[in-house]
Amino acid sequence: MTHPILYSFRRCPYAMRARMGLLASGIAVELREVVLRDKPAQMLTASPKGTVPVLVLPDGGVIDESLDIMRWALAQSDPLGWLARDDAALIARNDGPFKQHLDRYKYPGRHGSDPAEHRAAGLTILLEMDARLAAGSKVGDRQLCGDVAGIADIATFPFIRQFAATDQAWFDAQPLPHLQRWLAGHIGSDLFARAMLRLPPWKAGDDVVVFGGR
Repeated sequence: MTHPILYSFRRCPYAMRARMGLLASGIAVELREVVLRDKPAQMLTASPKGTVPVLVLPDGGVIDESLDIMRWALAQSDPLGWLARDDAALIARNDGPFKQHLDRYKYPGRHGSDPAEHRAAGLTILLEMDARLAAGSKVGDRQLCGDVAGIADIATFPFIRQFAATDQAWFDAQPLPHLQRWLAGHIGSDLFARAMLRLPPWKAGDDVVVFGGR
């Protein structure tokens, strides 16, 4: 194995942030796009829980949590200083309460939930983030932990992107000017475009696709 192997699914917000963390670090990986309804045996052998992303290291080690992949990559190399702009509590709220409301808003049939109730609860969290982005800002590109993006921004925005896209017209009409600007900036970034590389589903014997690196 020349590079670590990353099993990923392009549209998964967890996989998005892992890919962006790897890109920011400059670490090259072999990228394997998976189909969640037909997961490759090699991925399930590495991580039987069957969720993406999964990073298999050259020494056989496995990292199968997206935040752990980000932090591992940035611990090797952090040229943009992302780790200096961290907020573990904010990320935990995103991954916990906000993700629960997002799922029950976006997939009410799957959860037997009232989407309006969970949309409103998610909006309450987003209003707090909008106020945080607004506080003390003297520049146009205010981020969650200062005026430069860091791991807190990249770890959270894929989920807010998904929340917004559930009903884009409704989201655009909400009093979230700072958050809407912040979100649009990350969606329109070169880093996000690189992270959203389109690949066919991987199968054994395919040519290696090297992702990232310098």
